[in-house]
Amino acid sequence: MADPRAQKKKNEIPDREAKSKLRTYRDAVEDEATQIQQAYLNITSMMDMMTLLLIFLLKQFSVQQSAAAMAEGLQLPQSTMDQARTPGVNVTVTQNAIIVDGDAVTQVRAGAVDPSVKRDGANSYYITPLVDVLTKHANRLKKLAALGGAPFDHTATVMVDKKTPYRLLTEVLYSAGQAEFSNYRLSVVKRGE
Repeated sequence: MADPRAQKKKNEIPDREAKSKLRTYRDAVEDEATQIQQAYLNITSMMDMMTLLLIFLLKQFSVQQSAAAMAEGLQLPQSTMDQARTPGVNVTVTQNAIIVDGDAVTQVRAGAVDPSVKRDGANSYYITPLVDVLTKHANRLKKLAALGGAPFDHTATVMVDKKTPYRLLTEVLYSAGQAEFSNYRLSVVKRGE
């Protein structure tokens, strides 16, 4: 039989060689761990992003129903009416412009719209850019209703400065009617009690 000491010496690896092989093995394991770790999708940051997006959208929808953007210099008439404002298309008439849902449609000068943007000239009630924009909004609201959203009730909320001439108000209401917004609500400021 063979001597156990000789057998043991034969199986022994010198320290330097063992450390080198151990280091090579450790590097290979770390590289493999790094590759495996990169193969998985880290969804923590994505969950944070989706949560923030959800909170933002919920906040927007809850505020959108009750708040109407007040244009600079707009002074609404006062009323004692207690009815809450319903969501819909907002048409704002200021001393300087007609605005639909925050986007300026046409300019107002000296309480009138430029006759060149009216269909039939200065005596026309038809404001072409306003009808075009409101028609797009009406089509959008009809599509939403068809997809199961709120029914399209043909109602526009109109916010008019209290110094706006009656002729301009009637032109805006006529144009809204031509774009399928036959019903309207006039926004006012609740009078202090």
